[in-house]
Amino acid sequence: MLPLKDENRTRSKPYVTYALIIVNFIVFLHELSLGRRVNEFFLSYGVIPWEITHLKTIYGTFPFYLKPLTAMFIHGGWGHILGNMLYLWIFGDNVEDALGHLQYLFFYIITGYAAVLAQVIIHPASHIPNIGASGAISGILGAYFYLYPHARVLTLVPDFLFFGFFYRLVYIPAFFVIGFWFVYQIILGLLTLPSRGGGIAFFAHVGGFITGYLIVKWYFHSLTGMRRYRSW
Repeated sequence: MLPLKDENRTRSKPYVTYALIIVNFIVFLHELSLGRRVNEFFLSYGVIPWEITHLKTIYGTFPFYLKPLTAMFIHGGWGHILGNMLYLWIFGDNVEDALGHLQYLFFYIITGYAAVLAQVIIHPASHIPNIGASGAISGILGAYFYLYPHARVLTLVPDFLFFGFFYRLVYIPAFFVIGFWFVYQIILGLLTLPSRGGGIAFFAHVGGFITGYLIVKWYFHSLTGMRRYRSW
């Protein structure tokens, strides 16, 4: 199931979302220029759970407490960055529209840090660098799930009449598309618990999603009249 776009108009230009996408691609192009030195780049600017739990930087000189921020802009390959940026492009503009530009930027960073914390709790002794924007983007998905559960999302799905060999485009409510994605992250996370922290950081996705959902729920419940966003 791959979302391609939503039918949810915005009232303002999503300048922060555009900027985040541009910066992510600039950093990725820099990674491509590093050649074999890219692994050193990952260690120096990616999140090392051991460093977080021991409050000590052992790879590079960049402070460990700032690595969750830099790691949000680092990706491990074309599939990694294109998938993340697609989700950011589809769902980020509406969350930015609802929160406002500056609040949205802070929201993005906070959910990114929360995602890191969730993954560190699961694998506190790992020396494998955690990289990618998916933790923060999961926060955006959590926010969108709360704000626009009934927004229609154009989605590419397997056609089971042909045993999944062909795909078709259908409009599906956001609560189903994002809800399915969230449950899938939990299941895969539980299946990978015996690992030592390598592969995809599924619990970062879960932590980011829950944080994003709770933040917007608290934020809009604290403002008079803002619950109108949920009518979409």
